[in-house]
Amino acid sequence: MNEKIEEFKALVEKSKRIVFFGGAGVSTESGIPDFRSKDGLYNQKYDYPPEEILSHSFFMNKTAEFFKFYKDKLNSLKYEPNITHYKLAELEEKGKLSAVVTQNIDGLHQKAGSKKVYELHGSVLRNYCIACGKFHDAHSVFDTVGVPYCECGGVIKPDVVLYEEPLDDKVVRGAVKAISNADLLIIGGTSLTVYPASSYINYFNGNKMVLINKSSTPYDNIADLVIYQGLGEVFSKI
Repeated sequence: MNEKIEEFKALVEKSKRIVFFGGAGVSTESGIPDFRSKDGLYNQKYDYPPEEILSHSFFMNKTAEFFKFYKDKLNSLKYEPNITHYKLAELEEKGKLSAVVTQNIDGLHQKAGSKKVYELHGSVLRNYCIACGKFHDAHSVFDTVGVPYCECGGVIKPDVVLYEEPLDDKVVRGAVKAISNADLLIIGGTSLTVYPASSYINYFNGNKMVLINKSSTPYDNIADLVIYQGLGEVFSKI
C-alpha cells in the first residue's frame, strides 16, 4: 500500500492540471454520514424511505416531513473540513489543481479554501424562495422551526438537486470541461453508482486516472492506479 501511495504522490507532483472528483467518502471523515454504506442514511429507518423524502414531489406534497428529515440529517453547518479538503485547497493554491467536482452538498470544500468547485448536486448553503426567488442563507433554514418561510410567505427551498430534478446545465458543463482538460483525474470517496454524475468521468482524456476508495467500484478496471484506503490516510502523505 505504501508503494501505491508513493506512486500517487509522484503522479501529483508531475501533474499540472489535476481534477478531483469526489463523493460522500470525502466528508465521512468530518463526521458526516454517507448514504449507501451499511450505516448510511439509506439503511436507516424512517416513516418514508430517504429516496422518497429527498424527491421533488415529496418536497412539494409533504413539505413539513421533508424539512424534518432535511434539518435532522443534512445540516452540515456543525461540521469542519478534514485533511482531504485542506490538501485539495492547498493543491489549488499552488496552481496544480484545476477544479473539484463534487457530489456532496455540504460546502466543506469551500470552507477549507477551495475556489473552483463544481457542486453537481447543489449546496445546503444556498437557499431560495420558491415564490419570489429571494436568496436565503443556510441559517434561514436550519435555525427555524418547521417549514422555513420567506418574508413574502413563500417556502424557502434548499438549492440542492432532489430526485426527479435535473442537474444544473452550467455546473455540468463546467465540470465536464474541467475533467476533459485534466492531465490527472483523482476519483475519491465515491461508489460511482450515482447517475448521471458518475458518467462524467468518461470525458477524461488525460494521462492518468487514480481511484481512491475503501471498496471496489465499477471503474476500478479502467483506472491506472487503485488505492483501497481512506482518503485521509492517502492525502495526509502529500
